[in-house]
Amino acid sequence: MGESDVAARYLDGYAEILAQVSATGRRLTRDEVDGRRALGEQAAAEGGHSLRGLVRQHLAATRADWPGGAGSTDCVLAAVEQAVDAFAEGYERAQRMAVREEEAARREFIDDLLYGRSDLGRLAERAERFGLVLSRAHAVAVAEGPEAYDDTAPVTRRVEAALIARFGDRRILLATKNGQLVCIAPGDEDDVLTHFAKQAHAATDGSRVAVGRPQPGAGGVVHSYEEALSALELARRLGLDEPVVRAADLLVYPVLTRDRQAMADLVLSALGPLRGARGGAEPLLRTLEVYFDSGCTAAEAARRLALSVRALTYRLERIHQLTGANPADPMHRYTLQTAVIGARLLDWPAQEL
Repeated sequence: MGESDVAARYLDGYAEILAQVSATGRRLTRDEVDGRRALGEQAAAEGGHSLRGLVRQHLAATRADWPGGAGSTDCVLAAVEQAVDAFAEGYERAQRMAVREEEAARREFIDDLLYGRSDLGRLAERAERFGLVLSRAHAVAVAEGPEAYDDTAPVTRRVEAALIARFGDRRILLATKNGQLVCIAPGDEDDVLTHFAKQAHAATDGSRVAVGRPQPGAGGVVHSYEEALSALELARRLGLDEPVVRAADLLVYPVLTRDRQAMADLVLSALGPLRGARGGAEPLLRTLEVYFDSGCTAAEAARRLALSVRALTYRLERIHQLTGANPADPMHRYTLQTAVIGARLLDWPAQEL
């Protein structure tokens, strides 16, 4: 559409208004203001025209159609102001509506994608609009910060800008869900999720990020998302210090807790006697946890616990006395270590088993 066509389409009746205002000195009527506003909405809805360019067309038309009579210049300029203001208001209102509709469609798509609620064929069609090809494998990373985030939060915008600056259009989708940042990327582009984890950790002042495994198809996105959520929960229960955890590295833990009753029996059998210690089971349970995490090196475990090696040795001997299992004995170590992991996963001794 050429500039003359733009003028004919969106400046309909404008010259007549200027002429009448010049002749009578009146202001625009309500119907005229509504008409200019409607034309602005139409221009925004049809697309392809910037507001700046449309305002320029109005000014050009004002100069070309300036009334030749003796009417007041001030009245004509006031009418121009009214007309352009109404047109711009309509244009901006239509744009806001379009943005809200786009945001609503995007939010609905994200919800359907991460909950797996929609027909997979229809979901794949909608995904193209948001840059995803669901026939490929995808992996999902989830960042959980000290506060809840939404799509308009500065943190979200900062992370999104960092991803775009680094990777451009690589079919990446960044969103928020339940106050967490969510990044969906092709499964063979692990560098995207690694960069997301780095940026999210920095932007949220110390968030933890979990990364699900690449999974194929539309259903694979929700599967990877659920893996990432489970990894976050496991990291919390186990008290892991790592800022980034990967579901692939934590697969042993769901296996250990698949038979919850068997794990509870092991915890109570191997560690239950620790409740008879002065101060309860928690201090000695923490001692075992740090001792195993330190590679069963007494000096390192004592340093991490802020104890002397002698005090640590005393605690290990006390554990041996209460449980009958020696943490330093390889024959007993596996049982005790598995029981310690189970205790953290089951939140024992805070929760009764």
